[in-house]
Amino acid sequence: MDCDPRSLLETVVTEGCFEAMGLAALLQPVVDRHRRDPRQLLQILRAAQEVLGYLPAVALTAIADAVDLPRARVEGVAGFYSFLHLTPVGRYRVLFSDNITDRMLGSGELLDRLCNKLWIERGKVSEDGLVSVDTTSCTGMGDQGPALLVNGRPMTRMSAERIDWISELIRGQAALDDWPREFFVVDDNIQRRDALLTTRWPAGEALRTALARGRSAMLAEMQRANLRGRGGAGFTTHIKWESARRATTRGERATRYVVCNADEGEPGTFKDRVLLASYADLVFDGMTIAGFTIGAEQGLLYLRGEYAWLLPALDENLVRRRRDGLLGGQICGQADLSFDIEIHVGAGAYVCGEETALLESLEGKRGVPRIRPPFPVHAGYLGQPTVVNNVETLCKAALIALRGGDWFAGLGTKQSTGTKLLSISGDVERPGVYEYPFGVSVSQVLSDCGADNAQAVQVGGPSGACLAMHEFMRRIAFEDVPTAGAFMVFGAQRDMFEVARNFSHFFAHESCGFCTPCRVGTSLVANCMDKIANGHGSQYEINEIFRIHRLLHAASHCGLGQSACNPLLDTLTKFRPAYERRLRSLDFEPAFDLDQALAGARQMTGRDDPAAHFGQPARMPGGER
Repeated sequence: MDCDPRSLLETVVTEGCFEAMGLAALLQPVVDRHRRDPRQLLQILRAAQEVLGYLPAVALTAIADAVDLPRARVEGVAGFYSFLHLTPVGRYRVLFSDNITDRMLGSGELLDRLCNKLWIERGKVSEDGLVSVDTTSCTGMGDQGPALLVNGRPMTRMSAERIDWISELIRGQAALDDWPREFFVVDDNIQRRDALLTTRWPAGEALRTALARGRSAMLAEMQRANLRGRGGAGFTTHIKWESARRATTRGERATRYVVCNADEGEPGTFKDRVLLASYADLVFDGMTIAGFTIGAEQGLLYLRGEYAWLLPALDENLVRRRRDGLLGGQICGQADLSFDIEIHVGAGAYVCGEETALLESLEGKRGVPRIRPPFPVHAGYLGQPTVVNNVETLCKAALIALRGGDWFAGLGTKQSTGTKLLSISGDVERPGVYEYPFGVSVSQVLSDCGADNAQAVQVGGPSGACLAMHEFMRRIAFEDVPTAGAFMVFGAQRDMFEVARNFSHFFAHESCGFCTPCRVGTSLVANCMDKIANGHGSQYEINEIFRIHRLLHAASHCGLGQSACNPLLDTLTKFRPAYERRLRSLDFEPAFDLDQALAGARQMTGRDDPAAHFGQPARMPGGER
């Protein structure tokens, strides 16, 4: 169809259902490209939004008809993900990173500056429908912030001058391809290399080595290596692979799957971004080795929505690997070996980093964590045995295939073998990605990255641990301080209450809403922190935070709710004066002043007598009460 999609959309919306037939024709290539498969619903919605700009009701209806799903199911999925929009968001959608380290670099002031330049309110579309400006939890650019996304494309190292330039480009309606290229530069920013980041083997070398070893021998190497998952949980990888290998497949589509969890959504983490950008062949080798070892024929890489800009290069890599015999049928010339990889892109949901929520999203559903057991190794994607591994874990598996399990086990500590990639940001001279053998002390890391004035380090993101100065001799290892990779440093000038407050809002925003304790509890905690910040706090709010934490920890459906109060409890324990200096009384104080709220009404009516004030006794004629 030759007409402009958005013009057609306006016609459909204003003139009724008959023109919706034209919209269905416009969306036909999208649904056909995804085989009209209901499991591809999220990908179809993303692609449709790229065509139309947003997802109006008529488009949701057309998609529901095309994939043969209930209309309510399609709208439920579209409404779950923050990067899918049911109303217009403008031709330019600008999202500033709301991560605490970006805030420390001035992202809030830059956001206000852009809104003032464009004469718009934050979170609202301009009157001409051209632009909207808002925040997103984290863009994965904490090492080169302040960062933002414009129509999904990352922009780093923002400044007042760049913001002014961007406002002019938007008002001039310049195409993004015509914007200055230096705005879109994303560096790997690798500051320290060790066993993994010094690896420069040709594509497929690790895979060929694994094939030469054989399935059982490769699994034995994994066992000797004692590799533990790098996504944070630290589950032993060879046990996961062995369980999936032995698990029984079911139904007509009896097969096994390998899933790469590239939904790196933990604020302060960006190591997987670097691995996907510059070590993709190692990632794909690791996925294929896992598939070979457990007997899977299909791999799925779940790429977080904030990293969608990496998709073209990753797809090109997969095409090259198929051409070179590293994917598809007859891999490396072996007639009985088949394995292929497909990339699915998320749409802005932190909870999808949890492996069962990720599987739900892969199946085209809302990313709500499943009840376990059964575990994914027994009933994962489409109910089949599935191995879910983090990007870094799969790279380490490829490294073990190349160098052997004993070599790998010789690095790090006995319980935490190998090396760990750390994403270092905050009050440091040299932010970026650092690789260390497990067992390195926090103080050593701080010295290397130039953090001479640190008062605290948040290890593992908001759900991790906040370490104070007296804990800097502790070591990065599963037996001491485990981490998925985030390492945020806060100098002595930082207010740790505001750090914790930012984290409380992050959890309230990212709760999937499935279970009441998390949905309500995270909001209540954020409200308590806001009340303290606004000068109405008391010991009552502190007690409430502890009470809600006990409830969330005991009753939440998944780890998001269970860990939501971790940063608050840590900072209350180690930086309590940051809270106490804000408390105005020992007893409960209302956060809302009803009498002050009536001031406008008193002014309009010209009354200021006691009866016009809340809480003042009204007097009857003659002075009686």
